[in-house]
Amino acid sequence: MCTHRLSPGSRPSRRRLRSALAAATLAISAAVTAGVALPAPAYANPHTYGQDVSGYEADHDWMNSRAQFGFIKATEGTDWVDSSFPRHWQELAKKGIVRGAYHYGHPSDDPIADANHFLKVVNSQPSKPGDILVLDLEDTDGESVEHVNKWAKTWLEYVTAKTGARPMFYSGWNFANKYGRGLGQYPLWVAHYSKAPGDITPPADWKSWAIHQYTDSPIDQNVSTLTPAQLRALGRP
Repeated sequence: MCTHRLSPGSRPSRRRLRSALAAATLAISAAVTAGVALPAPAYANPHTYGQDVSGYEADHDWMNSRAQFGFIKATEGTDWVDSSFPRHWQELAKKGIVRGAYHYGHPSDDPIADANHFLKVVNSQPSKPGDILVLDLEDTDGESVEHVNKWAKTWLEYVTAKTGARPMFYSGWNFANKYGRGLGQYPLWVAHYSKAPGDITPPADWKSWAIHQYTDSPIDQNVSTLTPAQLRALGRP
């Protein structure tokens, strides 16, 4: 299962390098961030289209993007910050679309320390009702299924208590199916690249999915069965 792009300066020894680092993909991404329009979406209405980025797309042109929602990497672990986060956050505010921030979690860390680091960085930027918070969990760090599952529950419950909003849970379909049992109350953002946009069933205990990330070419692209207003309802009060 393909996963979120790595950001420049992240901890490479603890993460899998993405095919997005290949020269051809980088060339395409450069063209996109320079303002070249993506082809028409390969899906039918009523899906809501969105994109997500990290430091690899530091100059992504949100103003000319057709995305109706955008997600940005903010933090990773207990101390790493994506330097492009403030710019993306401000650009999405100018555009006026649904926006969200995600934290790349490490189950070998203290989940409370991870969560506090994320909240400190996100809260350092202006917020507004409807901002969505996300836990991106893709690696086990060598921990057991039970440990990873408990770690995720602790992080999600803590952020819910601190913000009054249930975070969204992001992962690949197979990872979520194995490690995400008992997390069905949290909105699901799931990556599944071998399925057509929106043509997926929810993994594990989820009864539905909120967002489907269906490709990372030339950037991460997503669809949602929810309207922008419904997506905002999942965010901060």
